[in-house]
Amino acid sequence: MKIEEGKKLDFSDVLIRPKRSTLRSRKEVSLHREFHFKNSHRRWNGVPIIAANMDGVGTFSMAKELIKNSMMTCITKQHNYEDWSQHHIEDDEGHNNQIKKHISISTGTSEKEWSRVKRIVKDFDLHWICIDIANGYSEHFSDFVKKVRSEFPYCNIIAGNVVTADMTQELILAGADVVKVGIGPGSVCTTRIQTGVGYPQLSAIMECADAAHGLGGHIIADGGCTCPGDIAKAFAAGADFVMLGGMFSGHTEGGGEVVEKLFLSGQVDPSTGEETLESRSFVNFYGMSSETAMNKHSGGIADYRSSEGRTVEVEYKGAVANTVKDMLGGIRSTCTYVGACKLKHLSKCSTFIMVNNQYNKSLLR
Repeated sequence: MKIEEGKKLDFSDVLIRPKRSTLRSRKEVSLHREFHFKNSHRRWNGVPIIAANMDGVGTFSMAKELIKNSMMTCITKQHNYEDWSQHHIEDDEGHNNQIKKHISISTGTSEKEWSRVKRIVKDFDLHWICIDIANGYSEHFSDFVKKVRSEFPYCNIIAGNVVTADMTQELILAGADVVKVGIGPGSVCTTRIQTGVGYPQLSAIMECADAAHGLGGHIIADGGCTCPGDIAKAFAAGADFVMLGGMFSGHTEGGGEVVEKLFLSGQVDPSTGEETLESRSFVNFYGMSSETAMNKHSGGIADYRSSEGRTVEVEYKGAVANTVKDMLGGIRSTCTYVGACKLKHLSKCSTFIMVNNQYNKSLLR
């Protein structure tokens, strides 16, 4: 047993200190970034925000909407060859090159999933592969990353999840271009409760980004963002990309069933003297290691494991375009507060100050 000294921080533990800026308006801020990936040797340009490969988030409808803002989507593992065939990966002008740059297929490490992915990547000439398992510390995971890199030398490979510098470096050396960082911070993830394992997300981002950038690699901050300010903090901490699940849930493009519920409105009907009812709409959102997800996709929870996710009802938010506008506006505003005319400069312009949170309640979620 060993105790590691030193404070580890989450998003709620810090704020970004404002400083003198020459920027006069948010419209002067560019959120586009260009990356050159170490192992695939491809270049990518866009707004580095990614819709997570979760049910109700990582859909083709979401991808087609987010591409309008040059953002990415990781399509869920549950989409098979027929699903990819039915959804034309084209933009409004009938071109698919830009779409392929902003959409990723997802896979685990099983032979069945790998067979599916190989066929889809080859037939649709995809640029991105996201190798996604809960525990990126397994030895076979690094071996699988090497296997994918050998099969597809020119694909951009995302691999995760991990939270430490050493494993970030190992995955990059194994062939990953972008390492997914985050264990336990997601709003519907219960890994920290169920296993006692995790790492405060802001510190994980800072440490893994430093390790990745030293090797010419990149990271995705995956999980823990509940508002535009959290996304800005992730970029300020050194994240190259930010992946969102909860913030993209509950939208029309997610395809989930919308359920109407009645609630007391707090208003009294003068004719009856009784409190009136109001209707509100909700959509189910759940972690991909939750009982709901395993019942849906795996026929139930296997005897050797337990659920590490929860199912919640999120209020129906309508079209995702409104959320995207609010999200990008918030990040641009952050940049104006610290004088960063480009998103690329945000981490260099930012200084974090610790706030007086004696106990981070999010660790209990």
